[in-house]
Amino acid sequence: MSYQVKLFSGSITRHLAENIAKNYGQDLGKVSLLRFSDGEFQTSYEETVRGSDVFIIQSTVPPTDNLFELLLMIDAAKRASAHQIIAVLPYFGFARQDRKDQPRVAIGAKMVANLLSAAGATRIITMDLHADQIQGFFDFPVDHLYASSIFLPYIQSLNLPNLTMAAPDMGGTKRANAYAKFLKSDIVICYKQRTKANVVDSMTVIGEVEGKDIVLVDDLIDTGGTLTKASDMMLDRGAKSVRAVCTHAVLSGKAYENIEKSRITELVVTDTIPLRQESPKIKVLSVASLFAKVLHSVHNHESIASNFIVA
Repeated sequence: MSYQVKLFSGSITRHLAENIAKNYGQDLGKVSLLRFSDGEFQTSYEETVRGSDVFIIQSTVPPTDNLFELLLMIDAAKRASAHQIIAVLPYFGFARQDRKDQPRVAIGAKMVANLLSAAGATRIITMDLHADQIQGFFDFPVDHLYASSIFLPYIQSLNLPNLTMAAPDMGGTKRANAYAKFLKSDIVICYKQRTKANVVDSMTVIGEVEGKDIVLVDDLIDTGGTLTKASDMMLDRGAKSVRAVCTHAVLSGKAYENIEKSRITELVVTDTIPLRQESPKIKVLSVASLFAKVLHSVHNHESIASNFIVA
């Protein structure tokens, strides 16, 4: 039996959702958001979802209203008798809280997983989780996509003569190594030390950067402190150019100012999170086509392996 597909969008990723729907070949469904004077809000579907496979597209970028809006939409679909409820989170917020890295802290990523499950989601589709093990926080299928299928063709198109991939920290070495293997390039690693979040105390680079065209790769960019410090350091050590590819453009605080002031040639991001402002140094590549293809495959119970270049 074939179930009807319905695509819906939350507020924060409306533009991306419209592009996904366009690539999928149908319009977004009608959903309304009622806000009360005290800030409380309520979601409702303006069309039937009974017996349908419902895809709800919403990045859970701060503020937490975006996460709660997604939870309400999942709950509403469940109570309206949807057949399946697939939460499409291009950006999975709270993913940096994937373990207890100090005493008496929450594991935020696990809590979000519990909330999505309790609300009624039956499947998750997301991209470039900060930690792969977050997939294990769910007791139902998680389709974890990689932006490498978007970034690698772009990097190849640059035809950089002395391409070298770089990891901005020790945790990113696996990702940078996967890119380097595919592109048959060298790799360098930045080693940084922090005393608190978003503040880099010291940084050094492991590997040869002189005369190289460096491409830093990471899953997200927040304040831009690590990225700009790493790029300036490598240029000081003789690098020919430094670019960066980061899937999720969180870009909080003074991020735009930091990027503008830095000597980085280009920052390439995706549209999993909408930019707050434009910048001549920031290039956006869309993931809409990739997500649309995966949504088709999930609905038709087909393999999505062909959508991966490197993991």
